Amino acid sequence: MRGTAIEVSGLRKAFGDKTVLDGIDLTVEAGTIFSLLGPNGAGKTTTVNVLTTLTRADGGTARVAGHDVAREAKAVRSKIGVTGQFAAVDELLTGEENLQLMADLQRVGRRIVPELLERFDLTGSARKPSSTYSGGMRRKLDLAMTLVATPQIIFLDEPTTGLDPRSRRTMWGIVRELVADGVTVFLTTQYLDEADQLADRVAVLDQGRLVAQGTPAELKHQIPGAHVRLRFAGVRDLDAAAAALAGATRDEESLTLKVASDGSTKSLRALLDRLAEHELDAEELSVHTPDLDDVFLALTGHTSALTGHTSAKGTDK
Repeated sequence: MRGTAIEVSGLRKAFGDKTVLDGIDLTVEAGTIFSLLGPNGAGKTTTVNVLTTLTRADGGTARVAGHDVAREAKAVRSKIGVTGQFAAVDELLTGEENLQLMADLQRVGRRIVPELLERFDLTGSARKPSSTYSGGMRRKLDLAMTLVATPQIIFLDEPTTGLDPRSRRTMWGIVRELVADGVTVFLTTQYLDEADQLADRVAVLDQGRLVAQGTPAELKHQIPGAHVRLRFAGVRDLDAAAAALAGATRDEESLTLKVASDGSTKSLRALLDRLAEHELDAEELSVHTPDLDDVFLALTGHTSALTGHTSAKGTDK
């Protein structure tokens, strides 16, 4: 599928007197990973439910795989797969039986089952009850079940919640493989590093409104505070560097200078050239750039407070 996979314009949804979606506009290009971020209660799951025909919007329009989600719900469902926050696995069945059941329901034949078991590294556990599977294995089986009908677009609603770091990274690899095969992925996640690692584009949803959209790099560049920290051998070098670099902030106790910078190769080269002109060498240089956690806080007023998120501040990124 080429072109646009999802188009949303003016989408609105309320439950009683509470407005959950307040005029959402977004576009997802085919063959990409689009991540929707937001605090709990921001409207992420409601957005997914509308786009997957589970909930009817109160206003606006949404087209998925070229079909209107309200008027052509059946056509939309034939093009999509959905994996929610909790694995939709029947624990009374084995992994193989879960996949066979899904193949029967989708009327696609069972020949795809061995292929999916192998792809998700579940062949060795295929005939064990899924109740004995670890959380990571259940997530993989759930996603494998979603792929039985070879959907063009997959909605992943917080698919790695509760997984250990190793299982999360395994899922990331599977998601990347799907996109390499031409599948479009619409991802909601509570992990900012997950969006940073996977998403081609990110949208930040807060109180039912989209407050920002762009690539992860574009969103980070909107947030001030990027800088380079230089540490010198002694006070004399620190003084000379402070005189050479107008506007730098000095800290005599740590013998460091903080210099505003976007962290680009061009700006770093200019900074080092300026030091070389004055025959100065820094003993240590570190680049500090905003991450999606900073973006999240700046745009929503919330810290991420997300289990498993590790900030990369203070490192080269």
